[in-house]
Amino acid sequence: HPTIRHYIMSAGYAARLSEYPNKGTVGLPESFDSKRQLKLKLARLAEWVRDNPRLVILTGAGISTSAGLADFRGPRGVWTLEKQQKRKRKRPASSTEPDFAGRKEKSEVDSAKSMDFSRAQPTLTHRAITKLANAGKLKYCITQNVDGLHRRAGLSRDDHCCLHGCAFTEKCKSCFSEFFRDMDVGGMSFRETGNHCDLCGGKLHDTLLDWEDPLPEDDFERAQQECDRADLVLCLGTSLRIEPAGSLPLRAKRFVIVNLQETPKDHDAAMVIKAPVDTVMDSLMRDLGYIDWKDECHPSIERKWTPPLKPS
Repeated sequence: HPTIRHYIMSAGYAARLSEYPNKGTVGLPESFDSKRQLKLKLARLAEWVRDNPRLVILTGAGISTSAGLADFRGPRGVWTLEKQQKRKRKRPASSTEPDFAGRKEKSEVDSAKSMDFSRAQPTLTHRAITKLANAGKLKYCITQNVDGLHRRAGLSRDDHCCLHGCAFTEKCKSCFSEFFRDMDVGGMSFRETGNHCDLCGGKLHDTLLDWEDPLPEDDFERAQQECDRADLVLCLGTSLRIEPAGSLPLRAKRFVIVNLQETPKDHDAAMVIKAPVDTVMDSLMRDLGYIDWKDECHPSIERKWTPPLKPS
C-alpha cells in the first residue's frame, strides 16, 4: 500500500465536462400514480420479479436524489437549471437595476455543477440492490451514475458496471485493475492521476467519460449480454435519453420503468411506475420477503478489483 496518494483538487463532475450545447430534453414535469394505481403496479412488479429468474437493473441519477445529489434532467436538475439560465441571458435587460434573481440562479447552477459526491451516502435503493445481488435474485446492475454510491453500498464490481465511469475509481493502464477511493480522484477522459497500481506498478488513470468518449468496451459488452439474457430489466430513476445506454432495456424480454418524468421508452415498456424509486424498492423488498434486511450489517466496500481474464 503506497504511503502517498496524489489527487487533483477538482471541480464537481458536471463542471469538469466539456461544453456540449445540445443536452437534449430537460425539465419535463413530474407526475405520480394514484394510490390505487401504485398499489396495483407494485403488486404486479413483485409478481414479475418473483416469476422471472433473470433480473437486471439499470440505474440513473434519480436513485441518488434522496442522498442529496441533484439529477440532470429533472425540474431542478443540473442541465435544466443551466438551460433556464441560458434562456434568461438571451432576454434583453428590462432595467438598470442589479439582477439579483439572475445571480441567484447562476449560484444554483454553479452549486449543482460542483456538488460533492464524497459526502453522499447510499440510499435505500442502493442498499436494496446490493441485498438482491448478494441474495442471488439480481443477476447484474448497470449504472449510468458516476457517484460511486453502488460501490459504497457494498455492491461488488463483479455484479455491476459503471458505463460512464466513476469519480472515485482509478484504473491501471497495464493490468486493468481498479481501485475505489474515498475521494474524487479528479480528471476526465482517462487522465493519469499520478498514482501507481498496488499490484503491478502500472500508471493509474481516472475512468470518467466526457461527452464524446466511447463507453468502456468490456463493460458495455457485458451490459448488452446481460440484457439479452434478462427476463426482466428494471429501470430505476433514469430518463433513458442518453445513448447507447438508454436502449439497453429494449434487448430484454420485458422491462419496467420507474421514473417520475416521461421517457422516450415509455411506450415500449411492459409497465411504467410513476413513484419515487425508494418507495418502489421498499415495497418490492417487503413483497419478496426481505422483512428485516435494513437492520442487517452493511457489506464492506470493495476497494480493489481485477477483471477476469478473457478466454484465449
